[in-house]
Amino acid sequence: TDCQDFHTEKIINAAPGAQGGTEVSVEVYFEPSHLGETKGILMLSSITGGEYIIPLFGVALPPKPQAPLSSLSRLVREFVAQNNTVQIKHVIQTLSQEFALSQHPHSRKGGLIGLAACSIALGKDSGLYLKELIEPVLTCFNDADSRLRYYACEALYNIVKVARGAVLPHFNVLFDGLSKLAADPDPNVKSGSELLDRLLKDIVTESNKFDLVGFIPLLRERIYSNNQYARQFIISWILVLESVPDINLLDYLPEILDGLFQILGDNGKEIRKMCEVVLGEFLKEIKKNPSSVKFAEMANILVIHCQTTDDLIQLTAMCWMREFIQLAGRVMLPYSSGILTAVLPCLAYDDRKKSIKEVANVCNQSLMKLVTPEDDEPDELKPTAQRPAEPNPDDTLAKQEGTAGGGPDGSCDSSFSSGSGVFTPASTERAPVTLHLDGIVQVLNCHLSDMAIGMMTRIAVLKWLYHLYIKTPRKMFRHTDSLFPILLQTLSDESDEWQHMAVRVN
Repeated sequence: TDCQDFHTEKIINAAPGAQGGTEVSVEVYFEPSHLGETKGILMLSSITGGEYIIPLFGVALPPKPQAPLSSLSRLVREFVAQNNTVQIKHVIQTLSQEFALSQHPHSRKGGLIGLAACSIALGKDSGLYLKELIEPVLTCFNDADSRLRYYACEALYNIVKVARGAVLPHFNVLFDGLSKLAADPDPNVKSGSELLDRLLKDIVTESNKFDLVGFIPLLRERIYSNNQYARQFIISWILVLESVPDINLLDYLPEILDGLFQILGDNGKEIRKMCEVVLGEFLKEIKKNPSSVKFAEMANILVIHCQTTDDLIQLTAMCWMREFIQLAGRVMLPYSSGILTAVLPCLAYDDRKKSIKEVANVCNQSLMKLVTPEDDEPDELKPTAQRPAEPNPDDTLAKQEGTAGGGPDGSCDSSFSSGSGVFTPASTERAPVTLHLDGIVQVLNCHLSDMAIGMMTRIAVLKWLYHLYIKTPRKMFRHTDSLFPILLQTLSDESDEWQHMAVRVN
C-alpha cells in the first residue's frame, strides 16, 4: 500500500549528561483490507536503523484512510481521551512483546523508545500501566549489548520521570535492577543508571508512601554483595533513607547491621568512609532514642565483629559495644559470656592497638558493674512478668564462617548466631534479666587455663572471679571445685599483681 510522507517527531532525548540523542519517527497509517474492513498500522522508524510495523485493530479512521493519523504520542493521547484502555494495553503489549523483547537488537531499541513515548503520552495515567511499561525495560537491563542496556536506562528514566510517586509500589524491582547496573562494566550504562538512581532517590525523599517494610528483605539480601560498586550503591541508599524524617530505619537496624560491618571491611577507602558515616549516624540515633532500640537483637552481631582481625571493624564494633552496655544496662547481661570472649583478649593488646584496648577496658569495667547481689537470688524467687521465656545465649552458640573463634574443641568459642527473631528485647527491658553464670565461668576458666594469653587479660579474669564471688557467692560456690585447682596453679606466677589477685580470689 502506498503511504503518505512520514510525519516525524522527536520522541525522546538522551538523558542529561549522556552522549548524543535518539530520534525516532512514529507514524500510523490505515489501509482497507481485502474483506472491506480497515486496519491501522503503527510504524516506528529509528534514524539508527530499522523500521517496525505494529498492527492496530478497531481504531476509528480519519476521513482519508491512507492519510497519516498521528505520531505514537498523539495516538496514545487520543486513546487516553477516549478512555480506550484496551487499545492502550494493546499498543504497550505489542511494543513489549514484538519489539522490546524481540531477538533483533534494532527491534528491541525501537520497543524501548516506543515504551518511553507511550509513558510520556499517558502522562499521569501512566501509573495505571506501570507494570506493563516497566517489566520489559527491566528485562533489557540484562541485555548482552551495552547500547541496549543504555537505551533501557534512558527509557526507564523517562517512564519514572513521568510517573514520579506512582512508581513506588514497583520500587523493589527498580532497586533490584539498578543495583545490578551499578556494577555494569560499561561507563555509559553506569552513567545512565546513576541519573535514574538520583531521580528515584528524589522521588523517595519527597514521598511519604515509601514501603520500608517491603524493602528491608531486599536490602538485607543485597547488602552482602562483594562488588565494590554494588556496595557503594547500597550505602548511598541507606544514607538517603536515614535522612528522610518519615522513614525510621533504626527499627530495622538488626536486619542490616551485620552487612554494614562487612562492608566496613571493603578494600576501597571511599566505601569504608561512607560506611563509617552510616554507622556513625545510626549510633547518633541510638544515643538519642535508646528506649526504642533493639539492643538484644544486635548484641551477638557486635560480639562477632569485636573478634575480627580488621582493626577498623574491631574498633567500631567495640565502640558500639561500649555504648550498648552503657545505654542498655542489664539488658546486656544475658550476653556477658560472648562479650567477655570478645573483650578480654583485647586487654592484652600493645600500643599498636591502643585505641581498641582502651575501649575494651571500658566495656569490661562497665559490664562488671552490672553484676549485683540481685543476681545471686534464686531464679524462681525473682518476680516474673507475662512474657516469653528469656533466651539463654549460651544455648545459641554457633560458629560462623569467617569469624574469630576460640579453641579447636569450641570450649572457648562464644561466637553467637546473629539471626534475627531469636531475642525478645522489648520484654527483657521490662522484666528482670538473668545472669547466665555458667557461661561466664566457662569463658573465665578457659582464659585462665591458657598460659599463652597476655598477663593483663589473665589479671582481668581474676578480677572478674573475685567480683563474682563477692556479688554472687551462693551461685559461685558450685563452681569452686572446678576453679580451685586452676587458681592454686596461678600462685606460682612471678607477677606481683597476679599473685596478689590470685591470693584474694583463693
